[in-house]
Amino acid sequence: MKTIVRWMLLAAALLLVAQLYPGVTVKSFGAALIAAFVLGLLNTLVRPLLVLLTLPVTLITLGLFLFVINALMFWSAASVLDGFGVAGFGAALIGSVLYSLCGMVIDVATERLFSSASV
Repeated sequence: MKTIVRWMLLAAALLLVAQLYPGVTVKSFGAALIAAFVLGLLNTLVRPLLVLLTLPVTLITLGLFLFVINALMFWSAASVLDGFGVAGFGAALIGSVLYSLCGMVIDVATERLFSSASV
């Protein structure tokens, strides 16, 4: 249940990012659901490999290169999907930062919600 609630909230967060920043477009809530799922898959499967391969650059930039990796994941998800679009790399960078901030808030909220429900 926690995973489904988190997925729905992340899709809503993607719609919020599209409302806040004009460089990111999402056509519908269904498209946001699919985009949140694809972003989750990319972040689970591809991101760790990219982080490992770019570790020297990440160390030299004191971790700032991770923002570039997040933007690449966001941009690649938008290039694969029809209802989700990003205007360019700059838009992907800003959109991924906003989406990550929303994701952190959602993680804290769902953790508190589901940890208090099990008591």
